[in-house]
Amino acid sequence: MAMFSNSVSVVIPVYNSEDSLAILIRRIEPVLISLTSKYELIFVNDGSKDNSWKRINELSELHPWVVGVDLMRNYGQHNALLCGIRIARNEIIITIDDDLQHPPEEIPKLMAKLLEGYDVVYGTPIKEQHGFWRNRASQITKLALQGSMGAEIARRASAFRAFRKDIRQAFDTYQSPYVSIDVLLTWGTTRFAAINVRHDARQTGVSKYTFCKLVTHSLNMITGFSSLPLQLASITGFVFIIFGFGVLVYATGRYFIQGSTVSGFVFLASVIAIFSGAQLFTLGIIGEYLARIHFKSIGRPQSLIRYIVGLLNRED
Repeated sequence: MAMFSNSVSVVIPVYNSEDSLAILIRRIEPVLISLTSKYELIFVNDGSKDNSWKRINELSELHPWVVGVDLMRNYGQHNALLCGIRIARNEIIITIDDDLQHPPEEIPKLMAKLLEGYDVVYGTPIKEQHGFWRNRASQITKLALQGSMGAEIARRASAFRAFRKDIRQAFDTYQSPYVSIDVLLTWGTTRFAAINVRHDARQTGVSKYTFCKLVTHSLNMITGFSSLPLQLASITGFVFIIFGFGVLVYATGRYFIQGSTVSGFVFLASVIAIFSGAQLFTLGIIGEYLARIHFKSIGRPQSLIRYIVGLLNRED
């Protein structure tokens, strides 16, 4: 395995993963040692309900290169990642999940591709080890991500990433509570790449991302980082204006040509229902945007740190 001159920071959001953390350390340490002489691992405990924070404390005491961050409550994976990314000090930042479905042994592949001149490299699973509904939800998320990022690479995006630390300057001042790391990375560069990596079955526990959570995340991405829903609402309104005009022409024409009006309560009720539904749909989209403006204006935080361990061991 080739040694790289770049220093590496690995950021891992943690939620109810006490059983996998020690295994993760055992597998990732030899990989980092073989890659570079300067490395660190940052665990961000995202309000775990088990003993994950206790395990992180123990690992930080055993390994001086391990930093632990304990958040005040659960803020979500991307918010926890952003917190860890802002703490990271090394030239290359790698993000990886805590469930060992992303094999740490695949990290050198991302590093090698990154050093070809790219700024962001995704490790795209050859075959995802998820259930049917989780896979469908992941596809919905990637479609939403493509709309927000405006880049084809979004179809191959994953939580297994490597990117240059300099890119975070593009979102240093970002303060909204709605976070998508992948969209924020597009603010700093267009030089993306993706490579195929192995994707293992989960060794412990169950996935924390349900179908509903992934769909909600998709909605947050689209309304938080794109004007596409508003454009869709405008198009919907225009289509129904044309439809309404067509109904008016039809009713008026029938009156003048046949001397009769359009009869039937069902016809009238269906037209009213269609227009009411279109209005409510549009108002709902506008409401989503207003809610985001509201939460940003009241200063709702992305995350709050309760404790940090291992930070004093770093040689900045």
